[in-house]
Amino acid sequence: MMESGSIVNFLENKAVLVTGATGFLAKIFVEKILRVQPNVKKLYLLIRAPDATSALQRFNTEAVAKDLFKVLKEKHGSNLHKFLSEKVTPVAGDITCEDLGVQDSGLKAEMWKDVDVIVNAAATTNFDERYDLALHLNTFGAKNVLNFAKKCANIKLLLHVSTAYVSGEKPGLMLETPYHLGESINGTNGLDIDEERKIVEDKLKELKADNNANDKSIKLAMKDLGMQRANHYGWPNTYVFTKALGEMIIGHLKGDMPVVILRPTIVTSTFKEPLPGWVEGIRTIDSLALGYGKGQLTCFLGNPEAVYDVVPADMVVNAMIAAIATHANQTCSQTIYHVGTSVSNPVKFSIIQRCGFRYFTEHPWIGKDGKPVIVGEVTVLNSMASFHRYISLRYLLPLLVLQFVNIILCQAFASTYHNLKRKINFVLRLVDLYKPYLFTKSFYDDTNTEKLRRMIRETGDEEDIFYFDPRIIDWEDYFENIHIPGVRREFK
Repeated sequence: MMESGSIVNFLENKAVLVTGATGFLAKIFVEKILRVQPNVKKLYLLIRAPDATSALQRFNTEAVAKDLFKVLKEKHGSNLHKFLSEKVTPVAGDITCEDLGVQDSGLKAEMWKDVDVIVNAAATTNFDERYDLALHLNTFGAKNVLNFAKKCANIKLLLHVSTAYVSGEKPGLMLETPYHLGESINGTNGLDIDEERKIVEDKLKELKADNNANDKSIKLAMKDLGMQRANHYGWPNTYVFTKALGEMIIGHLKGDMPVVILRPTIVTSTFKEPLPGWVEGIRTIDSLALGYGKGQLTCFLGNPEAVYDVVPADMVVNAMIAAIATHANQTCSQTIYHVGTSVSNPVKFSIIQRCGFRYFTEHPWIGKDGKPVIVGEVTVLNSMASFHRYISLRYLLPLLVLQFVNIILCQAFASTYHNLKRKINFVLRLVDLYKPYLFTKSFYDDTNTEKLRRMIRETGDEEDIFYFDPRIIDWEDYFENIHIPGVRREFK
């Protein structure tokens, strides 16, 4: 176990391999380690790229060039480049391949000799990803990372980043317990990971043999297959299903490798470090907030009383680092951590809504016409039935009228009709994907995470450096003054 005040000490002279290194969480993780422990031995960053030069280029443009690295730039000044070249080794590779696709045999041997900790943060997070892709990355990718870890002579820990939503849509308190091979959510028997791979291969063969199939239809068929397979065993979408399978594989094959599985909930912009409100890409709930601010969204779907489990990214990263220092070298152990807020500091949908209204009223979006967009109180539809009624009256009815007029006037409005139809289908698909999260009745027990917080509190003075206690968040202040402005900056 960790000695007193020693997370920073633990990181000294350690070599860490990070997969998915240009992803949102991984970049924040890398920046934090470089900032708090400049004497880390080496960060090997696995990046999808054809060669080392391209991997370095991706790291520079997708990580170092961002505001996220501003504090490090200020700290090191003109020496930043030298510091990074000594501490960071971008590695061209791919977790869907054996040995993580690392071609350079010298580099591979060096990693097998040096690496102390592996952080697997590579994943595809699209809810309805193509099934072949999601399975390769989220499930078999996890297996490839574990196999690579087993070849590292001095490995002390594998930290696998999963998601709290592997528990599906079950209401109630979700515990920090593992999934075992073959276990399904709805009790359906016969879940077999190799069989899933075979189903994908057979389907791809069948599609490619069909002369009418094109890239677009194959992609759609693969997306549909993922949703079907996930639903068959009780998961709401391809993403959480393949992540659950990835956890199963690691648990089953880890042997005496010390493993930590970290399950964050919905990850939002940073709370305070390295700067408040840093976010990248528009994530789940943010697309709704922006649509509302721009006046495009007149109705929200969700239960105002439902608790949304959102957690700032820097808190997730701090929990990752604390877990690494705590569990390194604990052979045979597997610990699961839920990193979320629904138990420790729950936030209701109505609060997020109120903050959005206040923020966009005080700082309105300027429309294309140069005028501020006036936002109103939104219609909140608190069930799928009321949503479908609303859509029918507001959109489907006009669509039927348009279709009828179109037939009479020999397709004069064909493009308008198809555009509207496409938009409606898009909204319906989006709502279907997000439905489990909009009406969630799940809470994520964080007993293990609370023990970790308590241990850091008791062992020294690092609680301020590696803060991940959600109780310090004032949600109204966070959404109104940190998160929504951060999302807005990202979207400019």
